[in-house]
Amino acid sequence: MGRSRCPAKFGTISKSDGARLPPSGGEILTTGSSPPIACRAPRKDRDFDPRGAFLHGCRNPTMGDGKDFEMSRRCELTAKGPQVGHKVSHSNIKTKRRFLPNLCSVTFQSEALGRNVRLRVSSNAIKSVDHNGGFDAYMLKARATSLSARALELKRQIEKKLTAAASAPKAG
Repeated sequence: MGRSRCPAKFGTISKSDGARLPPSGGEILTTGSSPPIACRAPRKDRDFDPRGAFLHGCRNPTMGDGKDFEMSRRCELTAKGPQVGHKVSHSNIKTKRRFLPNLCSVTFQSEALGRNVRLRVSSNAIKSVDHNGGFDAYMLKARATSLSARALELKRQIEKKLTAAASAPKAG
């Protein structure tokens, strides 16, 4: 049999084979007498999150394992990473290049935990921490999806300490 393309949305049925298609349309593969198979190639804008994790594959995009942050050039608080662009010469010749984030190893003071925390963060994250009123306040407001595994564990510890401190005066 042949191949048929259909830009239909999920839930609609292709005229040719009656197969359901992926959400953004795709290609239906048919071979002989077997039932049609809907498949599509991954697209960067649809199937990848900003940190580069593959969404529809076997990798977990929540970054709970922390492998994306071990030796990468990625901020542990904002998940800013390298970007790709062009170096443009005077004659307008474009050559691929990487724009790396401005990372610094910084020691933050956590008042809730009562200790110092050393993280590798971007200069933008340092400004954000200062703007939000300190490390503890920033960690409480930060989204879990943008934090590394270490930072996520610190956020959980801070929340635990602050809830314990808030409930202690009420009991006494």
